[in-house]
Amino acid sequence: MDTASDELTPAPAYQLHRTVVLVGMMGSGKTAIGRALATRLGVDYLDSDEEIEKAANATISEVFERSGEPFFRDREAEVIARLLQSAPCVLSTGGGAYLADRNRAEISAHGVAVLLDADVDLLWERVRHKDTRPLLRTPDPRATLVELFEARAPIYAMADLRAKADPDFSIEEMTDEVVSVLLTRPDVLEPAH
Repeated sequence: MDTASDELTPAPAYQLHRTVVLVGMMGSGKTAIGRALATRLGVDYLDSDEEIEKAANATISEVFERSGEPFFRDREAEVIARLLQSAPCVLSTGGGAYLADRNRAEISAHGVAVLLDADVDLLWERVRHKDTRPLLRTPDPRATLVELFEARAPIYAMADLRAKADPDFSIEEMTDEVVSVLLTRPDVLEPAH
């Protein structure tokens, strides 16, 4: 009887009842916070863009180039709907996913949307040195980011819950913030008994 391994695996501190879907702008921390949150809650972490790439056997950029944005958005909706049917987990979505009515409806029906609410200055600080953001490949990427932010903010504001990002927060502190917001909804997250 091997009790040593049982002693090394702590009991989960929380019981997650619904999939947590992180939404927000590029640079808001959906991937980093998603991974940390899943670890904290003892559940799987999934990324809808990674799942689309696996299913298509191509990168998001290649899917866009080969088949166009409408095709990509259809695949994205299918993947999000499928992932919401699995066991409760933490799911990060692409910045545009929550903009679609059908995705918001699926997320509200089967999960909970949590907006990682970062202001434009913080977002710009995080994305300005990265060339992996196709939407920012413009003559004035900061102005483009501001336009995207202003267009998307009212839709992101429809999220079920909101966790305000602070530029001084570490990943752990932002994860603490998300957990405290989730605990306001016992139908989503409860301390384990």
